[in-house]
Amino acid sequence: MSWFIYCRCWPDFEGFWHIPRSILRWICQKLRERCSLLVKVFRFLMGRRGRVDPEGGEPPGGRLRDEEDDDFDSEEYRVKSTDELFCGYDSTWETEEDSGYTFNNRRRPAASRYIKFSRFENAAKDMQNYRHNYPSQTRPDRWIGPVNDDMPNLNFYLGKTASKPDGVYIHIFHNEWHGRYEELEYVHTYIQWLFPLKEPGMNSEASPLTKEEVEGFLQNSTAKGNLLKSYQLMLDFYGIELCDERTGKVQRARNWRDRFNNLNSHTHNSLRITRILKCQGTLGYSHYQAPLVQFFLEETLVKGELPNVKDSVLNYFVFAVLDKKERRRLIKFAYLNYDHKDEFVWCPKKIQMMWSKAASSRTE
Repeated sequence: MSWFIYCRCWPDFEGFWHIPRSILRWICQKLRERCSLLVKVFRFLMGRRGRVDPEGGEPPGGRLRDEEDDDFDSEEYRVKSTDELFCGYDSTWETEEDSGYTFNNRRRPAASRYIKFSRFENAAKDMQNYRHNYPSQTRPDRWIGPVNDDMPNLNFYLGKTASKPDGVYIHIFHNEWHGRYEELEYVHTYIQWLFPLKEPGMNSEASPLTKEEVEGFLQNSTAKGNLLKSYQLMLDFYGIELCDERTGKVQRARNWRDRFNNLNSHTHNSLRITRILKCQGTLGYSHYQAPLVQFFLEETLVKGELPNVKDSVLNYFVFAVLDKKERRRLIKFAYLNYDHKDEFVWCPKKIQMMWSKAASSRTE
């Protein structure tokens, strides 16, 4: 057999890396039928995505990769813009060239999906604008002109100035607001200070981040350390705890039931979580995004919790993740765990069919 000829090169390990991927997959399938341990060793040699961290423990991202993860860069993941569920504002998937996309020639989604798809499309405009670093945004008039503080967000995070209009310093938030759930729920002016973005929000006394502030923030360990404390403050408010500062892995906190009830009944917190994810991507914690989104996907789609948050997870949280490959992996997880797949609208129809076919072949 042709693969046996390649295997004769193994003693020096040089010919191994030239074996076609299709042959490696075939070998792996045969080995799987005989010995799962050999499969794990073989996949390690293949450099598959399920790698163990050389220092021990779990890999970046908080867990081992799925053994059946796709090569998301392959040609089969290129989609046509005429796909029924193609979204012109979503850059997650590569499109085939010269496909002649216009909103007029796109197929209309089936009635069962149309409302969901419209909501997703509206959300996609905002999320793509964020992922592309606000290409058309200009500084609003209310922030033009002489100001007393050219870097209000950075100075707040360095403890030099207080938030407005509340007058609370960053160390006060971290030391005195932990567990004060009533204030965290019903005070709406602090969230833009704790998690500043380049886009304006509802608090007119909080300024959007500037390019200079972002650069200064990324170079300042005190500011980044305080942002981590702000994240932990809000995680506790939502019934979640950070269990690995290196990878960003999160898990349920001891008070999760009570806090989940609050999160599910006060859905404006979904806007806050979207802001937190965007802020992480802007201020140096982009590797924390996927673990948090993975947590919410598991809670909503697998464990059946937080039903009122589920749409925000799919429309906003997933698409805040800057790493395109991670974003694709999260969407695949969502699709495979979505109960009514005929209503899934968050990736093109072609890719859904490909994933369904692959899943069916593995169960046979």
